[in-house]
Amino acid sequence: MVGLAFMSAATVLPAFAASLGASTVLIGAIPAVMTVGWFLPPLFTAAHTERLAQKLPFVLRWTGWERVPFLALALIAFFLAARAPALSMWLVLVMLLVMTAVGGLLMPAWMDVVARALPTRLRGRFFGFASLAGTAGGLIGSALTGWALGTLPSSVAYGVCFLAATFFVGLSWIALALVREPPATSAPAEADFWTHLGNVPTLLRGDTNFAWYLVARVLTFGAVIGSGFFTVYALRVLRAPEADVGTFTALFLAGQMAGQILLGWAADRAGHRLVLVVAAGMATAMNVVALAADSLNAFSVVFALSGVFNAAIQVSAVNVLLEFAPTHRQNPTYVGIERTFLAPFGFVLPLAGGLLIDAIGYGFVFSVSAASSVASAVVLLRLVRDPRHHAAVSPREVSA
Repeated sequence: MVGLAFMSAATVLPAFAASLGASTVLIGAIPAVMTVGWFLPPLFTAAHTERLAQKLPFVLRWTGWERVPFLALALIAFFLAARAPALSMWLVLVMLLVMTAVGGLLMPAWMDVVARALPTRLRGRFFGFASLAGTAGGLIGSALTGWALGTLPSSVAYGVCFLAATFFVGLSWIALALVREPPATSAPAEADFWTHLGNVPTLLRGDTNFAWYLVARVLTFGAVIGSGFFTVYALRVLRAPEADVGTFTALFLAGQMAGQILLGWAADRAGHRLVLVVAAGMATAMNVVALAADSLNAFSVVFALSGVFNAAIQVSAVNVLLEFAPTHRQNPTYVGIERTFLAPFGFVLPLAGGLLIDAIGYGFVFSVSAASSVASAVVLLRLVRDPRHHAAVSPREVSA
């Protein structure tokens, strides 16, 4: 998380794209590409994951490829950005796709390790405080980001940021290698890929509560169409100096820290659905502020609100899937279904946002995002039942 703060998709990457002269649509492609990478692959590796007796060796074998693109981005910034900005922008998108696609492939296996290592009522605080520690480091790193962008040539400054990100994600691989995976509590699944995939429609028809949750998550994606353009709006419309990207990152991380402190505890006490309702509320607030702000100081609040939203998603969006799954063995399936189902929306919506900004304007996109966030909150409150409090008691709850 410290490493990711140096190349924040909310602030640093859009600003780097803007420095390359990228169009609004290409800037919208940043969250689109990252989302499709993280979200599309999981369902297609879920069957393989469920057949593995141990998941962590599989993660360690492939996660190095999740980290190589960080170094590639640094090299692009140092040696290519100033000479060939258009080519650099396309290479950035390719590297982001590689990084996130590997992460998406490994997500079901990683979350299965988490499910067996952490009891249900500890996961919220674990993710909250682990994220808090990472965010605190990232907040310090935002000072380096601001200094670099304020004193160094643009391409060199972004290269420094990406090189710092490379260093910290390298350290994270070492930490991951030291993890000891708890033994499995059930036998590995035996279904092959096609059988597993064919069972998904039946699962969704039988679990309407989970199906409504997927609808709410789609609406949440609509709620953040505008967030990928907040930094670009500040730079291009409100005429913020480029060094302010460090300030925007700091505000984003400060909001994220505040959310992580409170929401991890709330998730363990009251359930992850409540935290996701808070996320929808934060999305509504940040879009309303973006619509109403008439100065750079007022607009800066959206970055803090966006940070709280991000904290809520970090704490609960994946953890709640482990509670929807009726058995431990089905954890990869539920994670895979949610991730892959959302991938097309995560890809199309940011691109549509870029096209709508060019055709109609930022205000229209911020308004659509605000309306979608309200709809998400309504679905979560009226149609989705908290799986922890309404599902039948399972062996995992007894052991937890």
